Amino acid sequence: MKDGDMELLNEIAAFEDSHDMAKDFRIGWSWRHVRIWPATLNRLFKDGYLENVFRSNSYTGYRLSELGRAAIAGKPADDVHPRGGKFTPPPDIFEDIIGHDDVKELLRACLAAEKPVHVLLAGPPALAKTLFLWDIERACGERAVWLVGSATSKAGLWDLVAERQPQVILIDELDKMNAADTAALLSMMEGGRLVRAKKSRELDLEADIRVVAASNRLDMLSPELRSRFAVRRLNPYSRDDYLTVVKGVLVRRENTTPKLAEEIARRLDGLTQDVRDAVRVARLAPHLGVEKAVRLLLGVGGNPVIDGK
Repeated sequence: MKDGDMELLNEIAAFEDSHDMAKDFRIGWSWRHVRIWPATLNRLFKDGYLENVFRSNSYTGYRLSELGRAAIAGKPADDVHPRGGKFTPPPDIFEDIIGHDDVKELLRACLAAEKPVHVLLAGPPALAKTLFLWDIERACGERAVWLVGSATSKAGLWDLVAERQPQVILIDELDKMNAADTAALLSMMEGGRLVRAKKSRELDLEADIRVVAASNRLDMLSPELRSRFAVRRLNPYSRDDYLTVVKGVLVRRENTTPKLAEEIARRLDGLTQDVRDAVRVARLAPHLGVEKAVRLLLGVGGNPVIDGK
């Protein structure tokens, strides 16, 4: 927080407290209402002290965030973590992933580094690539945004970065991203910069963003894009490791009982190496039962489970 910022936050709080925000400023107040320059408000927003309630070509509406209120209340600095502040991954961020210890160490270091280091996880389908992205998203919360390469658009990527101000972008199926999206991503990864002119609106962003992506096929990526990443190839799980991972994911992520997680893992043994199949079965099991869910999803009956083994 810069000198004078606390005074500005107190002025904003006084303004909000003197108005019925739900009635008078449903889309937030603008710089004209509080008489603070837009550039200053944008910086406070990036630091997490303000929330962006509404944004258009002609109006940007703000309100104090919980972090802003906490700062005004004198909450200890150690307990206040601005959205733009440094992120330290928790030690157990990848607790549900078996093996790949060197990849875990690399990702933890890249997420905590002062400057961006981008990582690409590569290999055939049904490895731990998506699990790593899931865990990062869970740990980072609002600091991270998730994209699927086959479903992004150039405007969507730009607007997402402008509105969410993420620290981490997670991209699954990077090899399916189209040329226009790739060009936008390359620009951001190379210089941390996005520039666009749209309907007389200039969007010029400097973004300190890390990209963690997953791809099934490296040969589908351009040399320019591959050169932006530290590429790590993942090896398939062994049978025992796959069963352990499935049970861990279902219990921690899907709130499945250990007994049901064990049954699902055993019925899928030898039928798939994709953890997402287990997640689908777990979500359908309350309605169909495990055996029927496996049969309908995979077209097979699944392995019998005898005495819970």
